[in-house]
Order: sequence, then C-alpha cells, then structure tokens
Amino acid sequence: MLGEGVALLEAIVSNHDNLTYGAIISVYTGPDEAITALTDRGVEELTDMLSEPRLTTKTWHQFLDDFVDDPELAARFKARALR
Repeated sequence: MLGEGVALLEAIVSNHDNLTYGAIISVYTGPDEAITALTDRGVEELTDMLSEPRLTTKTWHQFLDDFVDDPELAARFKARALR
C-alpha cells in the first residue's frame, strides 16, 4: 500500500518515537500474542514521512539515519537504488 518493503516499515514503526502517540497500536491476536498495527492517522503520517526523502540519495540516506535504529539495516536500505 505504501510502496515500501515490509522490513523498512517495520524498522520505522519499531521505534514508537517515530510517529505520534496513538498512531501505533498493539492488536492482541491471542492471550499472549499481539501484532503491531497502525491507525489511519499512523498510515497517513508514515505516508507523509516517506514522500519527500526519496527525492535525492542524500535526503534518503539522512532519512534512514534518522528513523532506522539498526545501522546494518539502514546500510542495507542505502545500498538499494532509489525508485
């Protein structure tokens, strides 16, 4: 839906500071199991967040440095060509 890989979206959403309070929720699928989900507002925020950084390689790399906590994962995303 957002045109991004699941790994990148998970990396961004895994840090609850990346989106505003209430944009990320836990949905319980069983007594001891839950999945992370986004509210409609969270999807809008994430869409807005991803729209500008892909304009240049420099802005994309800065975005990854700012929003992906795992340096190895950020490096993997940086190695991919911009769309």
